[in-house]
Formats: sequence, C-alpha cells, structure tokens
Amino acid sequence: MRVKKERLYNILPRPKLNRAQIAEIYQRLHRDNPNPRTELNYSNPYTLVVAVALSAQATDVGVNRATRALFEKADNPQAMLELGEDVVRDHIKTIGLYRNKAKNVIKLSRMILDAFGGEVPQNRDDLIKLPGVGRKTANVVMNEAFGQPTMAVDTHIFRVANRTGMAPGKDVVEVELNLLRVTPDEFLMGAHHWVLLHGRYTCVARTPKCYDCKIADLCQFRPKTPDP
Repeated sequence: MRVKKERLYNILPRPKLNRAQIAEIYQRLHRDNPNPRTELNYSNPYTLVVAVALSAQATDVGVNRATRALFEKADNPQAMLELGEDVVRDHIKTIGLYRNKAKNVIKLSRMILDAFGGEVPQNRDDLIKLPGVGRKTANVVMNEAFGQPTMAVDTHIFRVANRTGMAPGKDVVEVELNLLRVTPDEFLMGAHHWVLLHGRYTCVARTPKCYDCKIADLCQFRPKTPDP
C-alpha cells in the first residue's frame, strides 16, 4: 500500500512552495484559529451527515437555519423516517435542490438503519454508499465526527490550494492527495478547516483580500489585490 501511494504521489503536480513554506502557512493559520471546527450545527454523527449532505450548493448559514427545527424533531435516523419526506422537505425548502435532498435524507436514514445498525459508518467506502453522500461529505464526517485526518476538498479549498501553490491539482482528488502529501502531520486534523475558512473569508473567489491575508508573502498568487 505504501509503494502504491508513493507511485500515485509521484504523478501529482508538484507544489510551488517548499515544505518549510507550507508548514509556515499552517503555523500562521493555526495561530489565528487554534481549534477550527465546521460552521455547520450538529449534535451527533448522524445530524452531521445530514447537514453536510444538505450543504451542497447552499451556505452553512442557510443550512443551519433550515435544520434548526428539523433536528429538534429528528436527530436520529428512526425519528427522521417517522417524520417522512414531506415534512423534511417543508423544513429544508429554503435551500437549493431541497426536493432531491429531502429524498436523500430519507433514503440515507433508512440505509443507516438497515445496513449499518443505526450507526453512521466511520469509513469512506461505506459512507459514500449513503444517498447524497460523496467523497467530500464522507471526508468531512470522518474528520469532524470521528477524528480522522482527511481532507474534504470543496471549491474554497480547491481555490486556495491552487492559488497559493501549496497543493496544485486539476481536480478535487488531485488537490486532496497533494494536500495530504504536503501537510505536516501535526496539522493534519485541522488542515481541512483552516484552508476552507481561509478561502471562505480571505482568499475569496473574485477578488482575494491579499491586503488582509496572513500568508500573502508566501502565496504565489499574482497580482496581489491592493488595499482598497
């Protein structure tokens, strides 16, 4: 397995920063936010799975608003099935793709009960079997709920990894593997959150806030956005 992984790493795009620079990036992000957490509200692994699945093409703020009352009524798969698809749909109708997401919430709840004894699985292969759960969602759940050092690459992480040059890749899997390769072990647990939050609030899509960036001197992005 180790040889296989090394061969895979050898075909990935090479980082534009060296290991010392990458470690310094994480050091600064850690200093600014020592205990990063997801901004989604959840109370257990099940509600986290549902919240992350609902967050596709929706904001965390919007998902939290939609799930507040839903999770008060149903914070486990059995209770969610008892609510039924129509009630779930009514609770989440303010977020994108709510009809299909309501169907998936019911389907994944049934699968967790039938296939996994009512417990959210802790490995990626089983998690991605759940309707509405892809690789990114599985990685978030493994990291946040089960303390596994995974890297859930969304649009923010993909952008930061490529812009900074720390872990370039043409798709999310390449970026994920590259980040896992270059991230120092001591930062692996929080890396997903640090990079995501940096992309969400500082290294934003259209006009990055380079003038207010803690890692601007290390980042390879050009030209830097001037102070407004």
